[in-house]
Amino acid sequence: MTAPLIPRDVLFGNPERTAPTLSPDGTMIAYLAPHDGKLSVWVGTLGANDDRVVAHDPLRPIPWAGWRGDGRHVLYLQDRAGNENFHLFQVDVAGGVVRELTPGDAVRVAPLAIDPRFPDEVLVMSNARDARFFDVCRVDLNVGTLTLDTQNPGDVIAWKNDRAFVVRAAVAKTADGGSVLRVRDGAASPWRELARFSSDDGDPRVVAFSQDGTTLDAITSADANTARLVRYDLASGARAVLLEDSAYDVGEVFVDPATRTVAAAAVVRDRLAWTAVDPAFAPDLAALVAAMRGDMTVINGSLDGRRLLVHDHVADAPDSYVLYDRDAATARVLFHTYPALLDRPLAPVKAIAFEARDGLTLHGYLTLPIGVEPKRLPTVLFVHGGPWHRDRWDFNPDVQWLANRGYAVLQVNFRGSTGYGKAFRVAGNREWAGAMRTDLLDARDWAIAQKIADPARFAIYGGSYGGYAVLAALTFTPDAFTCGIDVVGPSNLLTFLETIPPYWETLRAVLRERMGEDETFLREQSPLFRAADIRAPLMIGQGANDPRVPQRESDQIVEALRANGIPVTYIVFDDEGHGFANPLNNRRFSAAMEVFLAEHLGGRVERPSPDEAIEAFLR
Repeated sequence: MTAPLIPRDVLFGNPERTAPTLSPDGTMIAYLAPHDGKLSVWVGTLGANDDRVVAHDPLRPIPWAGWRGDGRHVLYLQDRAGNENFHLFQVDVAGGVVRELTPGDAVRVAPLAIDPRFPDEVLVMSNARDARFFDVCRVDLNVGTLTLDTQNPGDVIAWKNDRAFVVRAAVAKTADGGSVLRVRDGAASPWRELARFSSDDGDPRVVAFSQDGTTLDAITSADANTARLVRYDLASGARAVLLEDSAYDVGEVFVDPATRTVAAAAVVRDRLAWTAVDPAFAPDLAALVAAMRGDMTVINGSLDGRRLLVHDHVADAPDSYVLYDRDAATARVLFHTYPALLDRPLAPVKAIAFEARDGLTLHGYLTLPIGVEPKRLPTVLFVHGGPWHRDRWDFNPDVQWLANRGYAVLQVNFRGSTGYGKAFRVAGNREWAGAMRTDLLDARDWAIAQKIADPARFAIYGGSYGGYAVLAALTFTPDAFTCGIDVVGPSNLLTFLETIPPYWETLRAVLRERMGEDETFLREQSPLFRAADIRAPLMIGQGANDPRVPQRESDQIVEALRANGIPVTYIVFDDEGHGFANPLNNRRFSAAMEVFLAEHLGGRVERPSPDEAIEAFLR
């Protein structure tokens, strides 16, 4: 029996509650929830009924909030209209005036360290001094002043502090796209090189210093194919492996809030596989894993480490957040993000693997509509962004929406994706329009060979790099797909690289290594110059304030298509950036996309409501 339609406002509306964090004493949570239609900052006491909104932006949803170390204030980030210049704000949980802590035009900040042991200050990374580089600044939370703590010499992309709140580690880029891990013994001590990494190794992810500050844990694939959790002795530089897998990268860690050291880590296979790094945490880890419906990630914990807030994510159910009491070894669900989906027919997501044309094994996920025979179905190839990213076994509203409308949904971690070792990632270097593109074609051919997909009803859809992949597919292989939907995808790699945000400057060598730098080569890889070859119907979505893929990238290919008499549906939201944060814009675009796919593939449609009208946004 065909599953009933799930309304778009349930799938793409605001979550009821999401993104909670636990207060330092473990008695309260701060979280995001709607207020006057926008995600706002709320706080509430666990076990009580005193939840209240403490911060709200009438123009845009707030994307992140967390506790100040004193447990009496909440910090949050906000940008303007999607420009990604995030500023840090503070508000008292008892109510009061919001204080902006990091003012300035064209300034972008990100929290580096918030520690209850230092309740009156936080460390942030800020590019206020130089738009290209992020310094570490120390914010006095009582008076609201910001002072330079550690200046970026011009090559650092990541910083790490120790338990004494002293910045003692830095990851710096080298001219050839590699990186260096630098450390120092104290705030007044000179920096020294601890380890060096090639461009193939990628950048190490610094995790945590030991309690006594003599060792440093990091995730790196140096001297191995896959990313391993390792421990460096800071005096000798010796390295010990704490966790590794022969085929998959270590991707998640849990740092015990009481000790500030790594208690557990997870390998990201088709599903997360956790291992206790600290044997003392093994019983708690076993109890946690057993209590979850799906894969779990520890969000944060109380200062004493006895209460943990855990994210339980399942591919075919809404996310839930669980409070785990280590003393009682009990877990209880605090809330589901979308409780209205609990009784809706969500489709199972199955891990798949197949060989590309050159024999490389590719992994991904397949989601089939409920109540429909899985034979010659209309299919959507849903391409992830990045591209140095990967699809995971998580709840994805786009996937569930498409499956509910009758489409098989195919996700593939093409070469260049992360999680499968550096050889797999490096295989994507300079292959944006080459083997990365043909991996997607091979995924299409696999689904057809399995008799799951109807070759005459096969769409390709993606955002960011996924949007580029849509344009590349329709230009390089005009007959491969029935139609395409591109969201904020670059069309011309030359202009894309010319307009990268200034704070990406330290990554320019990496972009040259992975994308190419020869002008002729980049031009050949750019869909814009093949626009005349597009024959399949195309829909494009763009945020006017996108700092990563500026509107020009969409404008220019739309102009080229229309100059050649090729129709294209072009939608621009003036209050969005790289992707759509406003739930109503998500619904508008999804409603238009639903009609577009139904016209070309024949899936089911929920008629657009009046507030989902798209005409005002057509360009």
